[in-house]
Amino acid sequence: MSEAGDTAGPLWSPTAEAIRSSQLTAFTDWLTEHHGLAFDDYAALWKWSTDEPDAFWRAIWDYFEVISSGSFDSALGSVEMPGTKWFEGTELNYAEHIFRDRDPEAVAILAAAETRELASTTWGVLRDQVAAAAAGLKALGVGPGDRVAAYLPNTPETIVAFLATVSLGGVWSSCSPDFGAGAVTDRFAQIEPKILFAVDGYTYGGRGFDRRAVVAELADAMPGLDHVIVVPYLESDPDISAIPKSMLWADLVSTDPDATLEFTRVPFDHPLWVLYSSGTTGLPKAIVQGQGGILLEHLKKMHLHLDAEPGDRVFWFTTTGWMMWNFLTSCLLTDAAIVLYDGNPGHPDMSSLWQLAADAEVTCFGTSASYISACMKAEIEPGDGRDLSRLRSVGSTGSPLAPEGFDWIYEQVGEGTWLFSTSGGTDLCTAFVGGVPTLPVYRGELQARALGAAVESWDEDGSPLTGKVGELVITKPMPSMPLYLWGDDDGSRYHDSYFDTYPGVWRHGDWIEITERGTAIIYGRSDSTINRGGIRMGTSEIYRAVLADPAIADALVVDIPKEGTEGWMPLRGPRRRRRVD
Repeated sequence: MSEAGDTAGPLWSPTAEAIRSSQLTAFTDWLTEHHGLAFDDYAALWKWSTDEPDAFWRAIWDYFEVISSGSFDSALGSVEMPGTKWFEGTELNYAEHIFRDRDPEAVAILAAAETRELASTTWGVLRDQVAAAAAGLKALGVGPGDRVAAYLPNTPETIVAFLATVSLGGVWSSCSPDFGAGAVTDRFAQIEPKILFAVDGYTYGGRGFDRRAVVAELADAMPGLDHVIVVPYLESDPDISAIPKSMLWADLVSTDPDATLEFTRVPFDHPLWVLYSSGTTGLPKAIVQGQGGILLEHLKKMHLHLDAEPGDRVFWFTTTGWMMWNFLTSCLLTDAAIVLYDGNPGHPDMSSLWQLAADAEVTCFGTSASYISACMKAEIEPGDGRDLSRLRSVGSTGSPLAPEGFDWIYEQVGEGTWLFSTSGGTDLCTAFVGGVPTLPVYRGELQARALGAAVESWDEDGSPLTGKVGELVITKPMPSMPLYLWGDDDGSRYHDSYFDTYPGVWRHGDWIEITERGTAIIYGRSDSTINRGGIRMGTSEIYRAVLADPAIADALVVDIPKEGTEGWMPLRGPRRRRRVD
């Protein structure tokens, strides 16, 4: 097979029927009927969506019939960044859109874990659980603007806690329970949460890890904390007496078990959640994203790009410490069910998630490029002895998917699979380059730029490039861009993080090539570029070469300054533990 970016034909193309029945086509037809707009192809639609951002985002608002109070004169007040204001004068609630027009008997969530069998939760049960949790939180004094932090695994209880918080206008933030106390404190202490949800422990790779001592340490490290709500997971009735200000989940939801779910509408730019950067150069950035901005972006993304429909079951392997948990949760804005998994994806072997896909009848299987690479190394055959007949798409994110990963999916999962590699980030909690259900898939390439995402490749002088690698920039505002960074009162850290290179233009920190046919290739982080003799290399190029060796399980690229050299970059993989019998 050919390398990425060449002139070879597509690996996959949608059928004429798939194009006709897609939600993207329905949206395009609606634009023609209601606004007299006609587009020859996706490229023309994308160009309109970025040339006319006010008209496009107003169309998204109208098409998805956003529930709100108040009124607005324009979708956005200005295209200047940073500081764009969206839909001023409106109030809404993200959770209200999650629960509107639901069949109480339909399945909302399927979930499994290393220690839990696959089980389903209906919309009726989910609504009752969220109502009970919201009543408990309200009794504890949670209201609009109050921060609720979660040290929880990827389970239905976490979804319930999140939706209950948001229904009250609270602000959510989560970390995975495998994070150490220091890493969690670095994140949560910044936002001064009122409530901390925590788990007594978790299971990974067949081993249980008690986290009660860590939870107690977290409670002591955050003096503004009013209550710690412990969700039993490792044990059915854990002793939490050593955790300050603690109560059990059962006590929270029994406050008013017959409560009716209500929704507090808040301004469009009211905070929804706080996500965090990696924190490699200091404290992690606490990235605040808004109720309305995330709602609009995810309505667009889940329907028009993911094409999630009634009967679909969408899975993405993630933890609560990664933005993909938030992304997956937002699939509940569609009529599809979501599938959760908590545990080690390689336990007892690398085929465990493919078995989950068969058991849960997953239609969209989302994972990371590293997981696909690990399956290749382990010589996994996903369809061997498993019924994956309902699986129609595979999504990949987290890092660039190598061309060999494309080959493996089409060889092992099936020629009829829609494989969409995506690129975006925590900063906007979305993918702004990636899947389009009406376009073909080319080896090693992302299908197209997302609607409303004015993504370009720029050179150092700020000139756009085609067919060449440049800086990934976004030239027009998107509603899910951060409202601000927590604690950044004068906006200087926000400006320096995204707008210091090209004034008024978002620099994302990735190398990207926009090809002549409108697809894209990601080459890794531009802020971790390695320069040798004036030649710039993206980290993805190095990872691809190193990880091609079957003897190497994993690798980390680090360019270390060394006097008298251009830099020192030794090749070192993880040490394998010696077995002791």
